Amino acid sequence: MYTKKVLNHFKKPHNYGKIKNPDGLGKAGNIICGDTMWLYIKVGKDKKGREIIKDIKFETFGCVAAISTSSVITDLAKGKTLADAAGINKGEVVKSLGGLPPVKLHCSVLAVDALSEAIYDYLSKNKKAISEELQKKHQRIEQEEKIIREKYKDWIGAEEKMHQND
Repeated sequence: MYTKKVLNHFKKPHNYGKIKNPDGLGKAGNIICGDTMWLYIKVGKDKKGREIIKDIKFETFGCVAAISTSSVITDLAKGKTLADAAGINKGEVVKSLGGLPPVKLHCSVLAVDALSEAIYDYLSKNKKAISEELQKKHQRIEQEEKIIREKYKDWIGAEEKMHQND
């Protein structure tokens, strides 16, 4: 059912953990399956002076595929410019894992959304230009979050409180 790469990322996830005082924080979740991802980034500059993702970590509550996609997206994004990292898509995540069962493809979307939100958070906090594509992704994620928050406000409040106490 799962590829060897998926199982390896699940058993030994890369870049797992929390960054204190991250430059950007992204959160994505799926109320149907219950998966929730937090993705933290630290931004630095490369030798050409471009902003890159210097460090990246994640915390995920979810299944094998959710943890594996979270792990692999950190590998794909680390060291990339913000623009290149923002361009990572679900197909790249799935390909890097050697595939996912069709019923688990939504986990690759969550990983991409969490990364997009972390980059968006960094850019907006620092009053930097945000591409139209990233703005559209953020608006979609924000709309989905609003619907989820309204429908499941009691559950979400408890879940966020638990996460803050970590």
